[in-house]
Amino acid sequence: MAVIHPGTFATVVAGFAGAALAALAGIPAGPLIGSTMAVAAIAALRVRVAVPNPVRDLAFAAIGVSLGSGIDERLFDQVATWGISLSLLVASLLVTILVGRLILARGYGLDRQTATLASAPGTMSNAIAIAVEGHGDATAVMFLQLMRLLVLVVAVPPLAVALDSPPAIAEGASEAMSLPVLAALLLVAVAIGAIGTRLGLPAANLLAGMVVSAGGHSAGLVHGLTPAWVTFAAFAMTGAVLGSRMSRVTPEQVGRYAIAGLAVVGAALVVSIGFAVLASAVTGLPFGQVWIAYAPGGVEAMAAIGLSLGYDPAYVAVHHFARIFALVLIVPITLRL
Repeated sequence: MAVIHPGTFATVVAGFAGAALAALAGIPAGPLIGSTMAVAAIAALRVRVAVPNPVRDLAFAAIGVSLGSGIDERLFDQVATWGISLSLLVASLLVTILVGRLILARGYGLDRQTATLASAPGTMSNAIAIAVEGHGDATAVMFLQLMRLLVLVVAVPPLAVALDSPPAIAEGASEAMSLPVLAALLLVAVAIGAIGTRLGLPAANLLAGMVVSAGGHSAGLVHGLTPAWVTFAAFAMTGAVLGSRMSRVTPEQVGRYAIAGLAVVGAALVVSIGFAVLASAVTGLPFGQVWIAYAPGGVEAMAAIGLSLGYDPAYVAVHHFARIFALVLIVPITLRL
């Protein structure tokens, strides 16, 4: 009989408890925020936290399946509008990195390579890997990137609601897909995601879930949305993954880099809001939807936030995946500037 590791049990309990409390309190994207904060809190109390990789992969795949179930033939009618939005997104990424590097290098004395990698608004694992290879201070990069993720998960949903009311989520607009169909989609998504992970594809399980679900819905083979309880569980486990990452942070790092982290995250938020205002004005798309797509957080977290707030899941997901691949090209170039 398999034995559940105490750290895993504590993480799951804290994640679901925090998700439930935040959802009951009516906090925007409550399950994700509540789970993240609850797990981060017990990690700060030196409770060992851990989310098994299979559970993490399944949660990410479930979010991808939820995103894919909202994609239909209208996707192709919006490609031209999205092209303008994607171009402005790339410009915002470059400005974010340059502004963040300026703040960290001149304001807080970090070397330019560390400042560049710590300012990259996404691809945390890629930034840390580059630092470990000898470009900058890997410890500082890891802490500042983790801080970016945690702050944005907590700050983005209420800010999005305050700046622009999200669309009403229609209740009962579509029936839930059957459990056997959902299970089949998840199995295929996790299998494809495992291959993508081995090939180094970022957010492979979420991308696989979205592609499999969107393909099934577009072909008429799959009908209905992901059951609400499955989406809730996926949000709770995604938050637990994010919160558990904070267990790597030491008090020394907090004392040394906390203010610098807040400064660079604040700058990234301002830049993303500015470009979102511009993109919304040019394309006519809702500001809140554009900003969630531009927000400099992790792809899984931001995609989950966009989904929970009722914004166009295809738009948000496509922009965050485009951000990942753009940063893979932009970061090495900015390191050499």
